[in-house]
Parts: sequence; structure tokens; C-alpha cells
Amino acid sequence: MGTAISLDLADDLPTAELTALADAVFGWLREVDARFSTYRADSEVCRVDRGELAVADGSADLRDVLARCADLWAVTDGFFDAYATGRLDPSGYVKGWAAQVASDRLLAAGAANHCLNAGGDVRVRGRSATGRPWRIGVRHPWDPMATCLVLTGTDLAIATSGVYERGAHVRDPRRGVPASGLRSVTVVGPDLGVADAYATAAVAMGAAGVGWLDRLAGHQHAIVTEDGRLLHSTGLPLAG
Repeated sequence: MGTAISLDLADDLPTAELTALADAVFGWLREVDARFSTYRADSEVCRVDRGELAVADGSADLRDVLARCADLWAVTDGFFDAYATGRLDPSGYVKGWAAQVASDRLLAAGAANHCLNAGGDVRVRGRSATGRPWRIGVRHPWDPMATCLVLTGTDLAIATSGVYERGAHVRDPRRGVPASGLRSVTVVGPDLGVADAYATAAVAMGAAGVGWLDRLAGHQHAIVTEDGRLLHSTGLPLAG
């Protein structure tokens, strides 16, 4: 998936069972990469983009993801756009969605305490091996060795989108230019795929994304602006 992925299984289970759970997670993420990568010529996404594969003939996961992207396009007034770059690229939803599915499968398999981090999109459930709620640092957008805030909880989906690692890769789909104004956006909610898409949409909106996030029901957020201001919603689960 073009990013580092880590998994912390905190349940006191036999080593063989933990290994099997981890293997299943990474196997699923490799499957997602093969299907949705924009860098692999044989992926379903690339084949659809080239007109070689009709969406209706694609996998159930492909159809579901593209349908969800269409829904998110409507909900975000077009700022989450899988075609913002001029080609099909649902990555702004897929990474969070894939991690959410993996976490759901872990929970169903009896691994109720885990933390899955897919390149800064984090799904935590239960408690860490210390018995305390998970603590999740949000990377400082100018200092890779520092955090700008730390969140805590036992059931959180935390997605961050920004321009500090890959440059101006998020585009304003209305103007067709790189988004500007917000250095980093973190969205916290119940579903990591949706949180991922909302964070991407807010970055694409620029300064207007602040007000949009303030009105977003069922989610909390933190924003670092290009001029260095840290803004966050009052209900954000900050660590003490």
C-alpha cells in the first residue's frame, strides 16, 4: 500500500494464534494493494481507469468501494473526489477502509484489544497490554520526531491527511490545483474509511475545511494550519 503498517495485538493469546491473526491481517492488506493500487498496472483500479475493466465486472470489494466513494463525493459537496487527479484514485478512502475491515475481522476473531496503524490512519480497540486505554500520537507536521497532540481511547478510528510527507498531493477538485491553507487534518470517528475520506476532503477545502469540520456530526477533529495554528473540536479525546 506504499506505506508502513504496524499491528499491536494486546490480547493474552497463544503465540500461534496471534501469529495466525497477524498473518490474516497482512494477507488482507496485500490483497487490497493488489486490487486497488494505482502503481500496479494489473490492479483492478488501473484496469478500470484504462477502460479495460467495467466496474460491474470487477470484484465485490471494488464495486462497494467505488459506490462508497460516490456517496462521499455527495456528502463532501464534491471535495472528496476519486477522480481529483484526473484519473481514478480511491486511495483517500481505501487505506482507512482496508484497516477498518481488518480491525473488524480481528474483533470478530476474538482479538478485542488491538491497534492497527496504516501509515498514520489508526484503528484502536480495547486496551493496550498495560491495561490502559491506547495512546495515539498525531505527528507534528513540521517535525517528524515530535507530536502535536496525543489522543487516548478504547474504540477510536483516527485518520490524518496532510501535505508534510508527500507534498501537495491533495488537490482541490473544483479548481484543479493543489490544496492549500491546511497543513494537517486529523478526523476521529467510528469508521476509519469515512474518517480518512473526511480528512482528505477537509484538506482539499483549504481554510473552508475548518468550518465544515465544525459542522460535521459524530466526528471530532484537529487541524494545523499552514501558518502554524492548532485548532481542535472541544470533544477531541485528548490524553491527560
